[in-house]
Amino acid sequence: MTAIDDRRGDARAGTRTPLLRARNLVQEFPARAAGGVKGGVVHAVSNVSFDIYPGETLGVVGETGSGKSTLARSVIQAPRPKSGAVEFQGRDLMTLRRRDLKQARRQMQMVYQDPFGSLNPRWRVTELVEEPLRGYGEGNADSRRRRVAELLDLVGLDPSQYGRRRPFELSGGQCQRVAIARAIALDPALVIADEAVSSLDVLIQAQVLNLFEKLRRELDLSYLFIAHDLAMVKQVSDRVAVMYLGQLAEIGPAQDIYRRPLHPYTAALLESIPRVDPVTGTAHKPTALPGEPPSPIDPPSGCRFRTRCPRSQLRCAEVDPVLEERLPGHQVACHFPLDLPDPAMPPGPAGATLAPAPVPASATDPAPTAQTS
Repeated sequence: MTAIDDRRGDARAGTRTPLLRARNLVQEFPARAAGGVKGGVVHAVSNVSFDIYPGETLGVVGETGSGKSTLARSVIQAPRPKSGAVEFQGRDLMTLRRRDLKQARRQMQMVYQDPFGSLNPRWRVTELVEEPLRGYGEGNADSRRRRVAELLDLVGLDPSQYGRRRPFELSGGQCQRVAIARAIALDPALVIADEAVSSLDVLIQAQVLNLFEKLRRELDLSYLFIAHDLAMVKQVSDRVAVMYLGQLAEIGPAQDIYRRPLHPYTAALLESIPRVDPVTGTAHKPTALPGEPPSPIDPPSGCRFRTRCPRSQLRCAEVDPVLEERLPGHQVACHFPLDLPDPAMPPGPAGATLAPAPVPASATDPAPTAQTS
């Protein structure tokens, strides 16, 4: 089994009712003054909208500090966003009281980046997996014990061998399997994986990715899969959303994003992926994106990527771009997307056909096949 299949682009807007609808999410935090620097407001998530459909995996990528994890926590209302709407299974989570929100969260669970930090080091594996069942009053002691055994077996851990162990007696991959077993204990509809494999070895990453895919098929799960590794996200996602400094730069079917990126930031991220030509064996030196991301306390006016964008023009500083559909199911927030000629170049002859957007070589390489678990 591999972490890849032919699901890419199946869930397009308008074909089904979304499981999760996020609209115009805004999350901000006060910044403390320190070292003579005046405090302010951290604009962590700014006017972000997206949908997740039943059985779909939406990958979210971007540089460190782009707001990916804050977006995930805003979805589950921990803490509640400053403004916007999150509709899950037809209910607006922003309006729910604490008790109703707890019941809604039963159907949306998280798997965190640090498998050791997310598990109580004093508890045994069976106690860790049983905790969600006890918290929601599921069954009696015997039925919970059987359910825990089923869950451990489902994630590839022998209950008789691992059930009595504590987290410090497990490897990182085994701890993450325990965390996944906890997340699916209540039969959720949506699992939010926040950098869930980034701290694991490459081989273990492949095994955990295969496990996510196995559970998606067997349990009909949907995923919000957050990572900074674009090659990894390509393997598991139906659609991909690219974030930059708290905003969505581009969102669309995974294959379209990788084959024909429309936003200069997406193209730059793809060019930063190391790769080897499968025919010649020549290694491609990654091209680093120049400059550093601006401070989220004082983001640039207009397009937040304009200070690092080679296509930036005066309009980019004056007008904030909004997501617009340029291809079927493929939206981009850019005044001069890559399917238009370079605004810095003189216009071509009248009636000239636009050249297609540049395609990074990494997008045409076959995705790596994950190792079986």
